[in-house]
Order: sequence, then C-alpha cells, then structure tokens
Amino acid sequence: MEYTIVDQPAFTLTGQGLRVSTKNGQNFTLIPQFWEDCEANGLIDRIKSWSSPKLFPSGAVFGICTDFAADMSEFTYAIAAERSEGAAPAELIEFPIPPASWACFTAIGPLPESIQSVWKRIWSEFFDVSSYSHGNGPEIEIYFGGNPSSADFTCEVRIPVVKK
Repeated sequence: MEYTIVDQPAFTLTGQGLRVSTKNGQNFTLIPQFWEDCEANGLIDRIKSWSSPKLFPSGAVFGICTDFAADMSEFTYAIAAERSEGAAPAELIEFPIPPASWACFTAIGPLPESIQSVWKRIWSEFFDVSSYSHGNGPEIEIYFGGNPSSADFTCEVRIPVVKK
C-alpha cells in the first residue's frame, strides 16, 4: 500500500459534526448521507466561504473522524474547512488538529467507493505491515475539489502515526 509521511504543524478546522456508529458498517452509509445533506442545505458552500486557509489549498474541504468511543464503536464525523483567522461563525464548531506525523494515502475514483476502499485497506493492511502505529489525534480526509463522481477524482486520507 503506497503512502507518504508528512509532518504537519497544528491547524484548526471549522465545520459541523455528526455522531456515527461503526456497528454493521453504519458509518459507510451515514457519512455519505451526511455529505449529501450538507451539500443540499448549503453547509459546504458556507464553510468554504468562511475558510481562511494557511496550510492547505483554498477550497479544500475536510472530513474529520474524531472523539472515538473507547471500543471504537462510534465516533464524530465532521465536515469542515481550514480556518486560521477570526472566530468561527456561531453555527459551527472548531476542531483543533494537533501537530503530528501523518501517513497520507491517495484515493482516486468516484466517491464514496474510492475513499471507503482506502479506509478498509488502511485498517486491514497498513497497520499490520508498516513500522507505524496510530498516533494521538483525529483522522482526516481532504477533498481538493472537482467532480466526486469522476473516475479521476482525487482525495486524500491522513492518519496520525508514530514509529513502532
């Protein structure tokens, strides 16, 4: 499985979250529906307009997996954008992302299949054979723009890691 390691300083993402269950793969259904709902209600356009990127390209939208239950049965999934200036609008939540080393994986192809495939491979392959273990911090997805139904749509999954 191909990946790169990137050291990143702390940054802040601002958006809205949803608590999801991992039981019976519910997260693989609930998260795509959350994206559809946020696109339909204008949230994605609003967070893009309020973003003030410093580390990432303008227009990048993030998915954040954070606040995991101890048994990993549920977590909060948020849709957000980088915000480096000013207070977040009242309707949004700030998600501070700590400095970390990140294992970065590229997903190419239509969503949600391409990114869900990468997630499954990370958990079934990467941690078993790599010299890394999961670090402290949230997991993030980065969507750089384009048509998410396209065969060449590209996005990225980043997992905080530490050397074993």
